[in-house]
Amino acid sequence: MFANGVPGMTERKLKVGLFGIGLATYWPQFEGLEQRLSGYVMQMAEKLSRPDIDVINLGLIDTPEKALDAGHLFREADVDIIFLHVTTYALSSTVLPVVRRARVPVVILNLQPEAAIDYRTFNDLGDRTRMTGEWLAHCGACPVPEIANVFRRSRIAFHQITGMLHGDEEVDREVADWIDAARVAHVMAHNRLGVMGHYYNGMLDIYSDLTAHAAAFGTHIEVVEIDELARLRREVTEADITSLLAVIGEEFDIDPDCDPVELRRAAKTAVALSKFIDARKLGSLAYYYESTPGHEHEDVITSVIVGCSLLTAQGIPVAGEYEIKNVHAMKIMDSFGAGGSFTEYYAMDFNDDVVLMGHDGPGHIMVAEGKTKIRPLKVYHGKVGSGVSVEMSVKHGPVTLLSVVEREGRIVLLCAEGQSVPGPILEIGNTNSRYKFPIGARRFVENWNAEGPAHHCAVGVGHIATKIGKLGKLLDLEVVQVC
Repeated sequence: MFANGVPGMTERKLKVGLFGIGLATYWPQFEGLEQRLSGYVMQMAEKLSRPDIDVINLGLIDTPEKALDAGHLFREADVDIIFLHVTTYALSSTVLPVVRRARVPVVILNLQPEAAIDYRTFNDLGDRTRMTGEWLAHCGACPVPEIANVFRRSRIAFHQITGMLHGDEEVDREVADWIDAARVAHVMAHNRLGVMGHYYNGMLDIYSDLTAHAAAFGTHIEVVEIDELARLRREVTEADITSLLAVIGEEFDIDPDCDPVELRRAAKTAVALSKFIDARKLGSLAYYYESTPGHEHEDVITSVIVGCSLLTAQGIPVAGEYEIKNVHAMKIMDSFGAGGSFTEYYAMDFNDDVVLMGHDGPGHIMVAEGKTKIRPLKVYHGKVGSGVSVEMSVKHGPVTLLSVVEREGRIVLLCAEGQSVPGPILEIGNTNSRYKFPIGARRFVENWNAEGPAHHCAVGVGHIATKIGKLGKLLDLEVVQVC
């Protein structure tokens, strides 16, 4: 994984709600039980704590009256997700008012303080009141079916984590995954996607329903004009170009055959792109344009690859071919801290049982195996112009592929886990990697195709299918994992 700071940061922090439940009737009966259970909730708050999130901890809710107030407090605090810590038996009437009013996803924490009760010590207490109090400190599992029943009858979606409060790696991983998924949902809901130009003529699979995407992710879609980018490019100074060329020299391995004129052209456009993104406050961009021979807009659009690669590495993914679905996939992957590079099938290598995948145009240089190369190209295949392009392979090791699929009026998340493996690639000035899948190349290709994705997808480093699955649950989107 890579990340300078926290991936996908927005101006607004993710807000995580936490409350525990208990039963007020118990407190006068069992000395110290209320304080002990409140301590469990405080310990859970510490587990949830992250520098980039606000934890809204309402402590122990033990009456229906407190539950009603808690629901208002969570709603006023604008929480994105709620963790419900079930510390002991408690009435479902202390839960429903909270969650029903807050109207955000809820994760039930069914966590014991220890792996098991120490039966001998417990039975040697000799005081049945003390024994019952000790039991109640361990019986969080008791009301979970009651709560689940009420949630189902109330048509409230819920999720569960079962295990131990301390020393349980699976619990810690699940909690972290839910927080990461909530953060990505938060990022997508606050993202501004710029769309510039038009679709690549005839790519029917790329055409998208922008309203469906705005509804699924909450993303604002801003239609932007290449004229504005061209104007900003005219205003770029020589000092700007010189400064950006130094950055390009640091970030890329530049082929000695690259024409310095083409590099300056790319640097000039990269400066303008950065100013354009800032002016429009964009967190992602999908583009495609052709113009006419000799027009200023043709000069702009044929020199964007390096600048778009730099933006993608900075957490502002850029997708060519006006690929709205795939720029969402790239943004999701990047916000998980996994990267998110534009890719498609190139070929299959049946000798090595791998799928070759890559794409022309921008690449995510932060997930490259070594430095990304800048190569000169006499043509951009299937597109106008010529100039410089980027060539890279994704870091060797575990990878996840993600496709945002639009089909039958629904948005579906399609993912697969595999490995980026070393070996020969096509040195054609494009992104290009070799991927091996646990089900084999043939089955992967057929199973992936059967889900009806567009021919593009995003690839990132690490295995994060479980996190994507949780994101799908938070957004109420179907998630399909082929391997």
